Amino acid sequence: MGRGWEVEGWVDEGVGDGWSVDEGSPPKPLALQHDSLLSQVLGVPRPPPPHPLGEQHSFSVRFKRAEGYPVDVYYLMDLSYSMKDDLENIKKLGNDLLAALRNITKSVKIGFGSFVDKTVLPYVSTVPAKLRNPCPDRSEQCDSPVSFRHVLPLTDNASAFESRVSQQRISGNLDSPEGGFDAIMQAAVCEEQIGWRNVTRLLVFTSDDVFHTAGDGKLGGIFLPNDNQCHLDTDGLYSKSHIYDYPSVGHLAQVLSASNIQPIFAVTGSTLPVYQELSRMIPKSVVGELKEDSSNVVQLISDAYNSLSSTVNLEHFQLPPGVSVAYESHCEDATRSLGGYGGVCSGVRINQLVSFTVTVQADACLEGPHTFALRVLGFTEEVRVELQTLCECPCGQPEPHATHCSGGHGTLTCGVCR
Repeated sequence: MGRGWEVEGWVDEGVGDGWSVDEGSPPKPLALQHDSLLSQVLGVPRPPPPHPLGEQHSFSVRFKRAEGYPVDVYYLMDLSYSMKDDLENIKKLGNDLLAALRNITKSVKIGFGSFVDKTVLPYVSTVPAKLRNPCPDRSEQCDSPVSFRHVLPLTDNASAFESRVSQQRISGNLDSPEGGFDAIMQAAVCEEQIGWRNVTRLLVFTSDDVFHTAGDGKLGGIFLPNDNQCHLDTDGLYSKSHIYDYPSVGHLAQVLSASNIQPIFAVTGSTLPVYQELSRMIPKSVVGELKEDSSNVVQLISDAYNSLSSTVNLEHFQLPPGVSVAYESHCEDATRSLGGYGGVCSGVRINQLVSFTVTVQADACLEGPHTFALRVLGFTEEVRVELQTLCECPCGQPEPHATHCSGGHGTLTCGVCR
């Protein structure tokens, strides 16, 4: 991108899953270049020279919150017996939920899945009669327990949502923790089956109890770690729950981030502290208190979406070893979060522009050009940054009156002033 280039007000309104990206650089030789799209926009003939090792280079990235960006909402529900009254309310949810979300965006789709737990001891009773009907009252008919069942792909048809959900029946298990982590993992990695679009993705997780995590599978003789793969059969059931352990919190956070899925944990008051701690470990997630019968779930989802969409978390991915990145947030009248892994602005309004100064430093020599990505969490578009280091002195033509040599009083030859 040549010496001395500067970008003034370049904005691609189609970029950013609800955010537009604007990128600039100080008017000096660049330490790095931003590939493809920006190079084509600027018509740059060649990349910039490499940057000396150990020196910092800063550039800015700006984002604008867009109005009415499409949203996908996958509703993942705990169908253990204690959620019986909640299911009755969820069966009537479709029209209300779509109406609430269409006040925010005109393009919204909703889907549905359910979970209980792994179908082995000690999580569920393996007595054949109990597997067929796990209800505590034998006169009541319950569905057989499942680890995860994908019921309805994402659709904009509220009637289809209500029709499929109305066919669901409550189930049951033995222990208090539920198998929700298995369900979240399958909902995240089975993109084709769920029908995720390249838009804002929300996963609404509803439960009234805590969760099993990695290591708990050993209680049922399950030792293989979760393999991060989709294992849905033709009936939409997770078919390998008896083979692979539950995912860990860190594993789940990594997969959700890579899939650009923002979880909304809608849980009852007794488990709220547990999920609040969980949310702190999963970027771009929020927690809301669910009434005992889930009657407030539509308002909870609407409030959670507003909270998520008004927070900008800029982070980097695929950083080469020996390279560090620091951020300075410029949030105007929004709230700036100091420290942490990336840049954060909260309380950002629709059409408000926020910017981040990104500073890159390499403390080790890189073999050839390397790239890394900058992305706002929860969104798919990214800025690719290419960088290379200058680890040897570039012995070219001597440079008389070089500015590096006492302000022009000397000749720069092979990195030495003479």
